[in-house]
Amino acid sequence: MLLIDISFYVFSTIIISSALLVVVSRNPVHSVLWLILMFLSCAGLFVLLGAEFVAMLLVIVYVGAVAVLFLFVVMMLDIDFGSLRSEFARYMPIAGLICIILLMELSLVFGVWQTAESAEQARAVITPDLSQVQNTAALGQIIYSKYIYLFQTAGLILLVAMIGAIVLTVRDRPNIKRQDVLKQIYRDPKEQIEIIDVESGRGL
Repeated sequence: MLLIDISFYVFSTIIISSALLVVVSRNPVHSVLWLILMFLSCAGLFVLLGAEFVAMLLVIVYVGAVAVLFLFVVMMLDIDFGSLRSEFARYMPIAGLICIILLMELSLVFGVWQTAESAEQARAVITPDLSQVQNTAALGQIIYSKYIYLFQTAGLILLVAMIGAIVLTVRDRPNIKRQDVLKQIYRDPKEQIEIIDVESGRGL
């Protein structure tokens, strides 16, 4: 067995184990740490596949930004984990039923899965010659030339989702002071500053 095969099985085992521990860990901080380990192992698999650019994106974006953000939010928020566990146990039968249904559907899909004979040719049509260009440059050519409209559409969908999340979660609190930028810009210094002539030796 080659070193690449051994590395594949090692990374795959770590990914499956980490994903399971993310779900079953009682401490949310531990779950986030297992999630980071899973992302790093996925990046290792991408390196084995020769997709170094995607592996670095996974490490920088998901591990360096998203997972660390989750970690800070979980550690800083005062969450009552006891109530969360009670709610989790309450919906456990429904979650188990959904899990069984999903596993059955996946088994049916993979049981009848057949690769089309033209699949390799269809992928080769849109893929640049990797002997002439690096995989990072090939990925950029595919995304920003043939699939530029789909790529931009995906970005717009994410933007709308972000704006929708902000609109749904924002709350107007009347007792909180908010910054009024226009009021700060157009204020008159003569009305804001008062010069007081203080006599010497008397103070204010």
